[in-house]
Amino acid sequence: MRARTVKVTPLRQNCTVLENPETGQALVVDPGGDAPELLKILDGMTVEAILLTHGHFDHVGGADALREGLARRQTTPVCIIGPDRRDEFLLNSVTDQAQAFGLFDLHNAHPDHFVVDGEILEFSGARFEVAHCPGHTPGHVVFICHEDKLAIVGDTLFRGVVGRSDFAYGDHQGLIAGIKRTLLSLPDDYIVLPGHGLPTMIGEERQNNPFLN
Repeated sequence: MRARTVKVTPLRQNCTVLENPETGQALVVDPGGDAPELLKILDGMTVEAILLTHGHFDHVGGADALREGLARRQTTPVCIIGPDRRDEFLLNSVTDQAQAFGLFDLHNAHPDHFVVDGEILEFSGARFEVAHCPGHTPGHVVFICHEDKLAIVGDTLFRGVVGRSDFAYGDHQGLIAGIKRTLLSLPDDYIVLPGHGLPTMIGEERQNNPFLN
């Protein structure tokens, strides 16, 4: 799978497009907004699914609009998959979350399937392991492709820092424990694609991230 990062919404959230260049099939992870721009980027690809790591508006606010746009131009249906059901309350309040930031074009997300820890998703010949990693939100998950040594981690782990946990539903200790269980258990050469900022490597964060030592 070939990964491309597209920054969406004024919060510059990393939406990830994963494409199999041999087949033209693709996945979209965390389309937080800017669905018309994403549709242009996806032109010529067949999107198999939209994956969501967690329920914050800047990660899911464009999911329904993107699914609707894709349905108008491809014959195969596009499912929205994830996160864990424990983030359903956030998915149902996206419009309110966004409006609190002055954004009025983002909408509640309606997954076709909530994922669970340990679930395996298969698309375009690639397998993604789902790992529940709460703390930033209760239902946050990460998607790990062992074949490509790739982890798409949402707002759990960043270069040199970790995700916020200062929400009413946040849990800092739970977040650190989840990162160590789901991500630091991976080999050093796995690439980490976070929800904001630049990519990093598991080995780099294991050695240098002050929140994990």
